[in-house]
Amino acid sequence: MTYGPKRQVDTSRPHPARVYDWLLGGKDNYEVDRHVGRELPADGRDSARQNRAFMIRAVSWLAESGTDQFLDIGTGIPTEPNLHQVVQRIRPSARIVYTDNDPIVLRHAEALLVSTPEGTTDYVEADVRDPEYIIEHAGRSLDFGRPIALSLIALMHFVPDEEAYGIVRTLVDALPSGSHLALSNASSDLRPERAARITAQYAQAGIELAFRTRDGVARFFEGLDLVEPGLVTAPRWYRGAAPEREDSTIYAAVARVP
Repeated sequence: MTYGPKRQVDTSRPHPARVYDWLLGGKDNYEVDRHVGRELPADGRDSARQNRAFMIRAVSWLAESGTDQFLDIGTGIPTEPNLHQVVQRIRPSARIVYTDNDPIVLRHAEALLVSTPEGTTDYVEADVRDPEYIIEHAGRSLDFGRPIALSLIALMHFVPDEEAYGIVRTLVDALPSGSHLALSNASSDLRPERAARITAQYAQAGIELAFRTRDGVARFFEGLDLVEPGLVTAPRWYRGAAPEREDSTIYAAVARVP
């Protein structure tokens, strides 16, 4: 089931979901998106891959720990394994709600984000800047009286600082005790020159970026209980396995709602 207004795909302007798709080697993008991707530093694809790998590790651990409800905002164009595929291999009855604001994501979601018979996958076409709308419509599929995992992977660095913190607080406040927040955000302090180049390139395409320091990312988790290993670079977030030994400019963490 899909909620939200249906809009036409704007192919005249790049969209973060389609740029991300190109960085991951996907084909559901346009020349305006590919142009942005080609102008990024060579390790841009590494960052996209690291975000994806963090998502897979985080939701796998959450499902193995008992979570069977997931709200994934900023879904992006479906790329296997999708979140519901990872989760439902562990918990076939899991319920997943996807949210994105690009109509091309909706087009693919309706065809590809198909649940197991025991579980459900729904899609809300909405912008993260309208968290109340997302909560309202997600509540038609998810039980907000039981723990929910909120996934905000590589999303909040597309939202300016103060607005971003208010959005995440509104979403987290709607979650019951025992829920979790999984979030990753590009850094501004690990490789400042690289961060400046990327933000400038996106700005030329009309996309504002908000890369953050480690302290800036930590603010998203205020009042929550960080899960080990805490707030680290994306390849170093792991549970029960050796961490990936590679450089990264992505901060990532999972935290529990007390």
